[in-house]
Amino acid sequence: MNAKQLKNKANVLRGDVLDVIYKANTGHIGGDYSVIDILTCLYNEVMNISPETVNDPDRDRFIMSKGHSVEALYAVLADRGFFSMEEYKNTFSKLGSKFIGHPNNELPGIEMNTGSLGHGLPVGVGMALAGKLDNRDYRVYVVTGDGELAEGSLWEAFQSAVHYKLDNLIAIIDRNGLQISGTTEEVMASGDMAEKLKTFGWDVVDVKNGNDTAELLEAFEHCKKKEGKPHVIVAHTTKGSGVSFMENKAAWHHHVPTEEQYLKAKEELKGQVQ
Repeated sequence: MNAKQLKNKANVLRGDVLDVIYKANTGHIGGDYSVIDILTCLYNEVMNISPETVNDPDRDRFIMSKGHSVEALYAVLADRGFFSMEEYKNTFSKLGSKFIGHPNNELPGIEMNTGSLGHGLPVGVGMALAGKLDNRDYRVYVVTGDGELAEGSLWEAFQSAVHYKLDNLIAIIDRNGLQISGTTEEVMASGDMAEKLKTFGWDVVDVKNGNDTAELLEAFEHCKKKEGKPHVIVAHTTKGSGVSFMENKAAWHHHVPTEEQYLKAKEELKGQVQ
């Protein structure tokens, strides 16, 4: 798929996520919308993974470390055929459903349960190291949030990945600048993340518009060619990207639209699909 097709698909999936959150009356739509372009690129063009290869030892691995943005991950996996979109939409967050509010590895395509922040990248380091030790060619992709970077376990993982020269590890930071209690710089300033990680020894790609699928594809292609270091993509995204009244609003970290907002968002997203 080319960049335009991927963007169209991501906008369609934004509509699916909107339906799910409105119907279930719960969800983290702001972070879903900042990260969904990244996930759409990964699962449709970048990663070696499909419903048919979900148990293949040579498949690429993906970890959603910022597990609260699970609605976007479920939507992308459903669209790719890992499970039914209809079942996801109708049962999300219902009693007894496997479609819970954080990634659940009882579902096909989910490598690990996440939600307690700071765990995804350390596990990703372990998976990537195992791939090296087993002489396998798979890559491990981990999406973290920028608010999540306040967790010390992530920085231990950043350090150990360089020590073991894990060039089969690609971290993607969803740098939308907001978290549940305000801006990341007010809560726990992280400054120039690209420069920090360069000093740690990572191969860094600073993507100015992390919701631009063309820029994302270029970044992922770079990571596949560069050897000897772990890779990190600092994706400068927009929280709530795609819906005007949600964009760059911390209040939409965890918020359910009213009926009026739901209908307005549906109309805006429909207008963006070409």
